[in-house]
Amino acid sequence: MDSSSMNRIPEHVKWIYLIAVCGTGMGALACMLKDLGFQVSGSDQHVYPPISEFLQKRAIPVVHGFDPRNLSGKPDLVVVGNAVSRDNPEVLEMHRLGLSYCSMPQAINHFAARGKRQVVVSGTHGKTTTASLLAWLLHVAGMDPTFAIGGILADFQSNYRIGGGDVIVIEGDEYDTAYFDKGPKFLHYNPHVAILTSVEFDHADIFADLDAVRSAFHAFIRRMRPEATLLAYDQDENVANLVSAATSRLLGYGLLPSSPWRLGHVDVDPPHTLFEVYHGDALLSTFKTHLMGRHNLFNALAAIAAAFQMGASPEAIHRALATFNGIKRRQEVRGVKRGITIIDDFAHHPTAVYETIKAVKPFYDQGRLVAVFEPRTNSSRRNIFQRVYASCFDNADLICIRKPPLLEKIPPDQRFSSETLVADLRHRGKAAHFFENTDAIIDYLVNILQTGDAVLIMSNGGFDNIHARLLERL
Repeated sequence: MDSSSMNRIPEHVKWIYLIAVCGTGMGALACMLKDLGFQVSGSDQHVYPPISEFLQKRAIPVVHGFDPRNLSGKPDLVVVGNAVSRDNPEVLEMHRLGLSYCSMPQAINHFAARGKRQVVVSGTHGKTTTASLLAWLLHVAGMDPTFAIGGILADFQSNYRIGGGDVIVIEGDEYDTAYFDKGPKFLHYNPHVAILTSVEFDHADIFADLDAVRSAFHAFIRRMRPEATLLAYDQDENVANLVSAATSRLLGYGLLPSSPWRLGHVDVDPPHTLFEVYHGDALLSTFKTHLMGRHNLFNALAAIAAAFQMGASPEAIHRALATFNGIKRRQEVRGVKRGITIIDDFAHHPTAVYETIKAVKPFYDQGRLVAVFEPRTNSSRRNIFQRVYASCFDNADLICIRKPPLLEKIPPDQRFSSETLVADLRHRGKAAHFFENTDAIIDYLVNILQTGDAVLIMSNGGFDNIHARLLERL
């Protein structure tokens, strides 16, 4: 491989081309670059809403499929997404032409984060919600933040923003950077404040085991500057072990009396949740939010602590929390037909599935909570969580499990079995059903759903547009 142009961003750039532009992070970067005045285009083979619509509205041309001819005009810089392999036809052509290229986090650092105080949100769970909420808190506080986040914020109708202030909020992903850089994305950032929400085993396609995941987060913590601040969740054993090696300023948040930021009394009063926040020994305030679930209160607590650290007042934080309208694909109500509510959520890891179902249940108690799950990630299509998933659906009244898509890409002895999960759920006394495809799920639900029911659809992919199709059939 010709590496002469690798990791070099030219001084004078006009046209930037992104390979695999429809990932949430890459899509945000593409729009940022367009707003900064660059000519931007890209390609991808999996193009689906909301990112495809997002790019289209911003007049960013996207070519379906990878073709060497897409680079014939010789862009000044190519940004390579982490889902792109070294034998991708456009990558091969990029090297043949000797084009300059970089990774997504390198581009964010160079074009968007330079000269700004970086707030990096990391962790296995809650990154998108915490980062989104923090960006909104800082915005309401008048800090005019820039942000790059892996979900579309309802309040901005965007997953990015170019602000005029000196703060940027970045969702720090532990997933690898690119085919030419197998280290985690978050190692490219230099946080002024970092949040660590949780550490669990995930991304089985790149991490061999939990120790490998912990090693990645350890590297992130160790490279933080001594004057930086690390906000760490105090109810996670893996986090507690990792932060013992921190050389930066360390502030805990959660429930421990010793933590500077603590969650107090919680009152669930749909459609709101009221919760107390203590800073040290003093009650900072009682806040109100539309967010559902205890896990989201800890996400909110982290965002409050970080916003306070960056200079936001309690009054501004109070206003922001009360008006935050959430993120697409995170407990997002897609529509209500015949009194039946259809909810879209990104949950896929067992912990996320369990917490999301538990969170939603009290807010929809007029009928049944129907959980629909598609095991689609590289981890959930493997049998590493086969037994664990059985205990994640206890708060659902009816459960629909789809056969994992693209299962042929997983070695036979490692494949997840949706049939086995359904059998395990039934053994626990749950009403669970297996489906070969999405059409079968829709046909079943249309016939059994009743007024007052809520359907919680969980997948990290498009799920064959099940939400809109189900609403149309209803």
